[in-house]
Amino acid sequence: MLTTFLYFGPFSLDLLFHVYFLQRYARLLEESSGRSPAHFSWLLVYSMAFLLMLSPMVSMPFLGHPLSSTLVYIWSRRNPETRLSFLGLLIFTAPYLPWVLMGFSLVMHGTVPKDEIMGVVIGHIWYFFTDVYPPMHNGSRPLDPPMWWRRLFEGRQQREETAGDVNNDFAVAGGPELAHADMR
Repeated sequence: MLTTFLYFGPFSLDLLFHVYFLQRYARLLEESSGRSPAHFSWLLVYSMAFLLMLSPMVSMPFLGHPLSSTLVYIWSRRNPETRLSFLGLLIFTAPYLPWVLMGFSLVMHGTVPKDEIMGVVIGHIWYFFTDVYPPMHNGSRPLDPPMWWRRLFEGRQQREETAGDVNNDFAVAGGPELAHADMR
């Protein structure tokens, strides 16, 4: 199940673009997220799981291209002001990158790039539930990694402060008579 994401097809210009974009935009996405490695790895697990579930419906045995498209789409949506150039001929902003790549794939192969469309759909679901949905729903992030996953990458976190801890800190700072009253 893992090797399906490592095959990008026979050697071609399209292969070089996808491998380059996968490496470049995965690195930029991980570095710019500002979150822990657990969040980026959870994104990869989410993307791979959904690609595996959808691949039988579209008869697609190899999923390297859709994974690449997913990561490119998410990066492009998170960097809307970034200007890019495609082959030095076409200048556009980052949100158009997935569509430019689809057009290039259409020209190269002469067929609708369903692998890239599938990657964009999965990337859009992730983008929506991690970047658009939380501000509208009191910060709720349904696609954030569970705590057990975060512990795998971050180890045990220091105990979070509770309301009681904060009150004790203020009491101790208030004077010795308040500190003794709290200890009883």
